Amino acid sequence: MQVLYTASARATGDGRDGHVQTSDGTLDLDLAVPKEMGGAGGAANPEQLFAAGYAACFHSALRLVARRAKADVTGSVVEAEVGIGPNGAGGFGLAVTLVVDLPTVDRATAEQLVAQAHQVCPYSNATRGNIEVVLTVRDAA
Repeated sequence: MQVLYTASARATGDGRDGHVQTSDGTLDLDLAVPKEMGGAGGAANPEQLFAAGYAACFHSALRLVARRAKADVTGSVVEAEVGIGPNGAGGFGLAVTLVVDLPTVDRATAEQLVAQAHQVCPYSNATRGNIEVVLTVRDAA
């Protein structure tokens, strides 16, 4: 693979109760363990960052496949829900649900575009076979 761009981020402090910053400084956040996991909450956490990245990346892939198909996806929205829990082997795992709103296309077209985007998206390609990813189409025309 020819790398077109490399992002770099650094984590300091106490892991999930620490700090992250990208090398260019555009992302600079304190982290906190969510209250649901016994932490104080009140700051970002790795699952939120993963959800934001996956939602943005998948939305970009969706718009790409829609352009190729000459489909109007005006008003489209992608929401990523990232869950974390014990994996049964002493560690933890993630589960993702991608909820896609495509209000300007019919359901069959929406489902086809979402399936195609799932094949194109780098996050989907990275997670395939490693974590469960559920695709949900909502609000199709």
